[in-house]
Amino acid sequence: MKSYRVIYLDAFTTTPFSGNPCAVLPDARGLTDAQMQEIARETNLPETAFVFPSDKADFAVRYFTPRFELPFAGHPTIATSFMMAQEGMIDLSGTLKTIQLEFKVGVLPVDIEIENGEPVKAIMTQKLPVFGNTCTIAEMAPCFGLAPSDFREDCPIQVVSTGVEFLVVPVKNLSVLEKVKMNRELLGEVTKRLGINAAFMYCLGGFAADADTHERLFDPNGTMEDPYTGSAAGCMGAHIIQYGLKSGPFIKAEQGHFVKRPGEGILEIQGKPNAITSVKLGGAAVKVLDGHVYIND
Repeated sequence: MKSYRVIYLDAFTTTPFSGNPCAVLPDARGLTDAQMQEIARETNLPETAFVFPSDKADFAVRYFTPRFELPFAGHPTIATSFMMAQEGMIDLSGTLKTIQLEFKVGVLPVDIEIENGEPVKAIMTQKLPVFGNTCTIAEMAPCFGLAPSDFREDCPIQVVSTGVEFLVVPVKNLSVLEKVKMNRELLGEVTKRLGINAAFMYCLGGFAADADTHERLFDPNGTMEDPYTGSAAGCMGAHIIQYGLKSGPFIKAEQGHFVKRPGEGILEIQGKPNAITSVKLGGAAVKVLDGHVYIND
């Protein structure tokens, strides 16, 4: 049997057992794709991250859900960056350290803010937004057990990507988010037709007085609701700026309260409608478990 160290961190929070959990293997050399998928299925967390050497960046990272590999994701990037900082894999001198991570979508920077030699925030840069196909309110309402009047009418329901595509669904308020009843079959038909995996529903405002948004992820093929979806938050932030719902550049985004794992991140969207020049998302992470996973040779 061969052992690999695995560290669990909760991302987009500083409080253990909140935010979004992620398992990180800090040295995944020697693992096959099939073994990584098996480990991700075993952890059964939203994502499991695997770290490798890179000849293009400081590190290469690969992210797996229990079902498939993702080309890019938000909360494992925050968790993995914090793990690297906490484990001495990167230099923490000064107040800001920028590392380059190699993803399936390319090399992107992560800024790590440092206080007294400890990481306090990781800020990930996402790809510039691509705005895709739209859906009608009439098509969406039965997918979520909602009335047409629950949806915003001043911006479209639209596929957006800042590295991974999501169907971004704007609704009017928190009470709408609370009463959603996902119809897996109907939503699955829509996501399959659009070639995406999930819908990301959001409203302006949140539980905290200073929250700018609250959001929920709905995956018709998933077994659990994702507590905090960093890659989708970037899509949402771009959607908000594109359609003038807020001026930005900073958006405090909440998620996870409805599954009792509250988290928050700070989006920074530079630019204006039809000219967004930068999408960033910052958040913290906290270590909750440290151990080993065993693989047959």
